[in-house]
Amino acid sequence: MTTPINPADDGAQMSFDGRMSYGDYLHLDKILSAQHPLTQAHDEMLFVIQHQTSELWMRLALHELTAARAALANGTPRLAFKMLARIARIFEQLNNAWDVLRTMTPSEYTTFREALGQSSGFQSWQYRLIEFAVGNRNVAMIKPHAHRPDIADMLRAELARPSLYDTALQVLHKAGHTVPDAVLNRDLSQPYQPNDGVIEAWSVVYRDPEANWELYELAEKLVDFEDYFRRWRFNHVTTVERIIGFKRGTGGTSGTSYLRKMLEIEIFPELWHLRTDL
Repeated sequence: MTTPINPADDGAQMSFDGRMSYGDYLHLDKILSAQHPLTQAHDEMLFVIQHQTSELWMRLALHELTAARAALANGTPRLAFKMLARIARIFEQLNNAWDVLRTMTPSEYTTFREALGQSSGFQSWQYRLIEFAVGNRNVAMIKPHAHRPDIADMLRAELARPSLYDTALQVLHKAGHTVPDAVLNRDLSQPYQPNDGVIEAWSVVYRDPEANWELYELAEKLVDFEDYFRRWRFNHVTTVERIIGFKRGTGGTSGTSYLRKMLEIEIFPELWHLRTDL
């Protein structure tokens, strides 16, 4: 018979009276008591946890995005590269989460869908803040948050500062590559419009990576992030279609047809368009 292992014999702390434990540090009592399904449906717990954990990953993505943008603006791009790589991996985690949600069938979802009311992932202010922060800006998307002035103000403040892509273009310009004034001095609150001059500036970088290595690495880090972000959007569409088909979303959108429109949006358009002519 195998003798039970006593962790104390290996020096493990076994008493936590008056000392900080793992659960204390992570505030697990709060986190694990934050799931409040509104029905008795077994699968509602999956739905709640899926979305709560996604919001936690988005919380980390915003933390990294804020720091990456600041590092670029402060002239320390290599610090930003590590953070941008981490953001891409965060979205890989978010992508993997769809695989779990897809284990729920349409029949199982209908057992609690009515209890959701008008609540929808469409109303995630953290997701909206990520979109605004990286460069996909749309003033109209503040309206779903008008009932929360603190959140609406946060989103407006984000629209007033340069996005991640705006900051990257400033870095490109300061490195001696010509970025048109219309781009550098644009209205930051408005959606970004692709510009041929920006395509040419990035193309110079891509035609001679060794002479422009930091900019080349910056561009590829941005593309890497958008690659994972696009996969997340695509997985969102296929998951919704698999579970509710072509019904309208609980938040009032047209459901999958609305989500498919989102697949066409490019965050860093010139970094994709330049590839055709290289």
